[in-house]
Amino acid sequence: MTDPVEASEGAAERPATAPSPLLPLDAQQRLVTMIKIAFPHRAVPDGPYERTAAHILSAVSGSGYQTAQLGQGLVALDALRDRPFADLSPDEALAVLREVQNTTFFALVRSTTVAFMYSDPELWEAVGYEGPSSDKGGYVDRGFDDLDWLPDPRIEEYSA
Repeated sequence: MTDPVEASEGAAERPATAPSPLLPLDAQQRLVTMIKIAFPHRAVPDGPYERTAAHILSAVSGSGYQTAQLGQGLVALDALRDRPFADLSPDEALAVLREVQNTTFFALVRSTTVAFMYSDPELWEAVGYEGPSSDKGGYVDRGFDDLDWLPDPRIEEYSA
């Protein structure tokens, strides 16, 4: 899987490409707004959202069909209400996303976001996930049983 931070740094080193005529000029910002509504996390900074949006745009860039589908979906978000999607309250924007949740456009954004954004170490840090444990010997000796906020379980033995 592509590391989100490395992908972002790699993208910064590549020369900028001309925006696709199939996408709105502010497609990345529209995606960031959409992803923040669909995957809200108070503690997560903008970086993982921005990297995910950039990754989605990069992923569809090789397919005119997917690029057009993404562009149409982003424009449709604005057309579903009397004002732009970015200007809606979070509850109104969530209602719009529920209306389009069964579209191929939404499936593309959702599946790519789940696979990419939740692989971002900056997001892990913000939500308290320590990351993969296999290179550290697993979870058993690394806090797997440190649920100090739960009462100790009662252990009763039954004799047969």
